[in-house]
Amino acid sequence: MIWKHVKYLHLPLSPIIMLALSTQHFAHAASDPHKKAGEHTTPKNTAAHTTARAGANATAAPEKISVVGSGSTRQMQSISRRDLQYLVPGTTPLKAVGNMPGVQFSSSDPLGIDLWSQSFYMHGFTSDQLGFTVDGISLGGQGYESHDGVPVNRVISNENISHTDVSQGAGGLDTPSTSNLGGTVRFYSDDPSDRMGGKVAQTFGSYNAFRTFVRFDSGKLNKSGTKFYISYDRRAEDKWLGGDSQFQQMVNTKLVQPINDHTTFKAYFDWSSEAAASYLDNSLEMLNKVGYDSDYYYPNYGAALNAANGNYPSKYQGLSDPKNAAYYRGIETSSYYVGGMSLDSKLNKNLESKTTFYGVGKRYDAWWTSPYVSSPSGAPLAAQDQAMSSRRLGFQTDLIYRFRHHTFDAGFWYENSTYSPEMDYFNEPNSANGTPYNEIAHKGEPFMIGYGEAFNTNTYVFHLQDTYKVLPNLTLHAGFRTMVVNASDRVTYNDARYTGGQQIPAGSLTAEAAALPQFSGNWRFAPHNEFYFDISKNMQAYPEGGYNMFSPWGAETQSDFNALKKNLRPETDWVYEIGYRLQTRRVIGLLNLYHTDFSNRQQSISVGPLVTAHSLFENVGSVNMNGVDASVTFIPVRHLSIYNSISYNSSKFENNLTSGGVLYHLKGKQEPNYAHLMYKNSLNYSIKGINIHFDTLFMGKRYLSYTNDTRVPSYWLENFGVSYTLHDVSVARNLKFDFNIYNITDERYISNMGSGGNPLSGDYNSLQVGAPRSFYGTISADF
Repeated sequence: MIWKHVKYLHLPLSPIIMLALSTQHFAHAASDPHKKAGEHTTPKNTAAHTTARAGANATAAPEKISVVGSGSTRQMQSISRRDLQYLVPGTTPLKAVGNMPGVQFSSSDPLGIDLWSQSFYMHGFTSDQLGFTVDGISLGGQGYESHDGVPVNRVISNENISHTDVSQGAGGLDTPSTSNLGGTVRFYSDDPSDRMGGKVAQTFGSYNAFRTFVRFDSGKLNKSGTKFYISYDRRAEDKWLGGDSQFQQMVNTKLVQPINDHTTFKAYFDWSSEAAASYLDNSLEMLNKVGYDSDYYYPNYGAALNAANGNYPSKYQGLSDPKNAAYYRGIETSSYYVGGMSLDSKLNKNLESKTTFYGVGKRYDAWWTSPYVSSPSGAPLAAQDQAMSSRRLGFQTDLIYRFRHHTFDAGFWYENSTYSPEMDYFNEPNSANGTPYNEIAHKGEPFMIGYGEAFNTNTYVFHLQDTYKVLPNLTLHAGFRTMVVNASDRVTYNDARYTGGQQIPAGSLTAEAAALPQFSGNWRFAPHNEFYFDISKNMQAYPEGGYNMFSPWGAETQSDFNALKKNLRPETDWVYEIGYRLQTRRVIGLLNLYHTDFSNRQQSISVGPLVTAHSLFENVGSVNMNGVDASVTFIPVRHLSIYNSISYNSSKFENNLTSGGVLYHLKGKQEPNYAHLMYKNSLNYSIKGINIHFDTLFMGKRYLSYTNDTRVPSYWLENFGVSYTLHDVSVARNLKFDFNIYNITDERYISNMGSGGNPLSGDYNSLQVGAPRSFYGTISADF
C-alpha cells in the first residue's frame, strides 16, 4: 500500500469521554422570528429551549428549533450564539457546524482564514451542493471556485451571529438557493441591543496570531425604537508552515427601524478584505518521500527561480514530478460585500409578509507563481492570477397565511448575476536578487490574458407549501418549488498561446424544473418521543466556470460544448429521511437514516499540474447514497453535559466511466474526500462563570481517487478550552478570559483533501497537512 510508510495514528487521548459536539451540550435552542411554515416546530421541552432573544420581531411569534430539531418535520438542528463562543474568536463559523453528526469540516488553517485550505461536506455533499444564507440573503456556494459564492467567514463576525439553523438532507423550499441538493445552512445576524453599549475582544495566539474585534450598539435612539450596530474585525496570523502570512478585516453594520407595532424595516451591510497565503498542496508521494514539512519557496525567490530552471532542492529530486512539487508562492486576495434591506409586516391576525432586496459582490484573485509560463524578462516563471469577479442583485418575497390548522407559505425569488473569470499573467524578474511581483498591491498590466469570459444569469424560483396540524401530536407538510435558471456566456479574451485554439466555448444553458416536490411529517407518539420523515426532490443549476474549469462551458472547443449541450441534464436527486428524536431533561437523542438517489451526477476530474490543471466536467451517471447519524447528549448532573455522535456514509457510483478513451471502473466505488465514518465526543462543564470543554474528533479513511486506489488514513484530534467570566467589573458588564488549545497531542494528519480536484486514478497534489498544536488566549469585555 502507498501508505505503508505513513506513521500509525494514536488512540484517542481520553477514550472514556464520549464523542462530542462541543457546542450543543446544554440542549439549548435559538429562536428565529422569521421561521417559515415548512419548518414548523412545537417546542414543549424546556431542557432544549431558551426564551426568544431580545430584539426579535414582534410581528411574528418566535418558534424554536432545538439541538436535535424537536417538532420539525425535517431533520433540522440549531446552533446558538453560545455554541460559537466555544471556538477561538475569529474562527470560521463553519467549524461549529462541523461539530454536528454527518458534517465534515476540514482546514489546514486553524482559524479558517484561507479558503483554499478548507472544505465542508454534509451527508456527502460538498459546500457547492448546499444552500447557504445570511438573514435570508443567498450566499451561493462556499468553495473558493464558486462563481457566485460569498463564504460566511467573509460576511459576518462570529460575535454578530445570533444562531444558525442547519437542515441536513433537504433544505427548506423557501431557501433562496439553486445548489441545495443536500441541505441548507442558514445564519442569522443579531439585532442591535436596546441599550447603548458594545464589546471589545482581543485574541493572541501561536504563530503571531492577533485578532481585534470592536462593536458599538447605539441602543434605542428615539420613541420609534430606531437602533443600529457597527463592528470592526481585524485578524492576522503567520502561517504555521513556511514564511508567509494571512490577513483579514471585516465591517458589519445593521439598522432596525420599527415602523409600527406590526411592521419592521431592517438594513444590512457587510464588507471584508483579505490577503491569505495558502498552504502547499501535497501528493501521497511527497508525504511519503519528503514528509509533512514542505511548503512554498516564499520568500526565497532564488530557490523558486532555480527550480523553474530544473535545479531542484535535494529533498525534491527523488520525486517523479519535482517541478510540480512546489512553487514560489500561493496566495488569495479578495474583497466581498453584502448589502440588503427587508420589510417584515403582520398584515392582519392571519397574514404576514416578508420581502428582502439585496446586492452581493466580490473580487477574488487566486495567485500562483507558475513555472509553466515564462515572463518577458526571460524568467522561466510568471505570476499567475485566476481572477474572478461577480455581482448579484435580487429580491425574495413571502406571504404566510394561517387558516384553521393550516399554515400556507407562498413566495418568489428572482436574481440577476454577472460573473467574469479571467486568467492573467504578470512579469517576474530573471534574477534571484530581483523584486518579485507583489500580488497584494496588484499593480501593472498583465503581459498575457489567457482567456476571459462574461456570464449573465437570471434565476426564477417560486415555492408553495402547506403545514397541516392534523392532530395535536401529528403534523404534515407538503409543497413544491419551480425553478428556472438561464445562463449565457460570451468570450472577452482568448490567447491561442494559452488555450491552443482560436475559439473557446460560449453559449447559453437553461436548467429548469416545473415542480420539485417535498413531503414531510412529524408524529409525537409519546411524551418526549417523536418520529419524522421527509421525501424531497432537488435540482442544481449548471455550475459556471471559465476555460478548463469545472463547468459545461469549460469544454475544450465550441463543438465539444455544442455536443454536450444536446445531451446534458441538470444534476438532480431524491432524498429520503426518517428519524427518531428523544428529548428529556437528562437525555437528548437523535437517530437519523437517509437514502439519496442521484441522477446525472457531475464531478470535477483534475488532470495535469496544479496551476495548469484541466478540471474535466464529467457526468458519472447515478450515485447511490445511504447513511446514518446518531447522537446522544447526557446531562447526568447540573452543570455537566456529555455529547456523543457517530455517523456512517456509503456513497457509491453505479456506473463505470470512459474518459480520454480509457475505461475506469467506478461502479461500486466510494465517492472521494468524504469519510465513511466519523465519531465526535465532548465533555462540557460550567459553574459560577467557569466553563471547561474538551472535545475529540475521529475522522475515518477518505479516498483520494475516484477508483479508490489511493486514500488517506484516519486520525484522532483533540481540543481543549477553558473560560472564566466576571460580572459588573468597573464599567464592564462582563469581563471574560478564554484559553484554547487546538490539537493537544500535536497529531500529524491530513486535513483538507481535493483542494485542487481529484484524479480518476492514482496520486495527485491535492492534500494538505493539518495544523500542529496551537494555543490561543482572549480577553473580552461587554459594556
